[in-house]
Amino acid sequence: MIPPAHAPAFLASHGWGGADILPLAGDASFRRYFRVVDSDRRAVLMDAPPAKEDSRPFIALANYLADHGFRAPRILAADLDGGLILLEDFGDRLMRAEIASDPASETATYRQAVDILADLHAKPVAELPPYDWSAYAREVALLTEWYLPAIGLATDPEPYLAAWREAMAPLIARTHAPVTVLRDYHAENLMLLEGGAMGLLDFQDALAGHPAYDLVSLLQDARREVSENLERTMLDHYCAAAGVADRAAFESDYALLGAQRNAKIIGIFTRLWQRDGKDRYLDMIPHVWRLLERDLAHPALAPVAAWMDEHVPADRRVAPSPA
Repeated sequence: MIPPAHAPAFLASHGWGGADILPLAGDASFRRYFRVVDSDRRAVLMDAPPAKEDSRPFIALANYLADHGFRAPRILAADLDGGLILLEDFGDRLMRAEIASDPASETATYRQAVDILADLHAKPVAELPPYDWSAYAREVALLTEWYLPAIGLATDPEPYLAAWREAMAPLIARTHAPVTVLRDYHAENLMLLEGGAMGLLDFQDALAGHPAYDLVSLLQDARREVSENLERTMLDHYCAAAGVADRAAFESDYALLGAQRNAKIIGIFTRLWQRDGKDRYLDMIPHVWRLLERDLAHPALAPVAAWMDEHVPADRRVAPSPA
């Protein structure tokens, strides 16, 4: 977590000369974050190497969210060629950490996060690529591409994708107005701000898609346990707040997108270990498998569940060994 060599000059050119640049965080991408401290001023420096990351979608979505009344970090300065963006500092009150320190706040905090989604889905959708079958298929293929070889299994990916295509056909056929899908909406990307607002982070991969996707991202969190009771309560709350008309269809789509997302995450976490050397993600895979198995129990997932039972027996649904 050493700042880029050109960071001090970038900061100086935007009125932050001589500021301290302190390590803050890295994430599952190639982005890194630093806290910039100048006396009583604070900001966050995002280092997103342009050869690896395109920051234009992040800036566009930050502006879209701000224009529609949501709390995304303000863009204070940017050098896209150099891969640097100076952002408003949302502080340190991460939703996950706040709930851990005050478990009694969990229900109210999740209700606030769900209300933000219902509000976002009522707004005009941002100008984004569609979250369609090609995207779904590309993502679920990460499981057969990365995870299965890592646990010593090999399989023809075509029947696997055919099972997904069959399962998701009703979801794709249903007509619904697309909404802005942030795609990584969970307790480590939500900040509790002064005055009770909730800040949004990590939305640069947003697409126009199904309203259940971010809900399942929040309630089937790969990084923390959300009880089934809380998940059900918040699902009820969203359906009431968003005026969901066909509850059965929405719950079917919720299970489909939950399974799709969890299969993708198992593949991504394996890739983060094998390709990027981030083995801490392996510890999360058993939890994500439990979430995936819950989704597979829904009748809508019958084709995928059958494929899984044949090709990935229950005793092989484990974290790959780094040894």
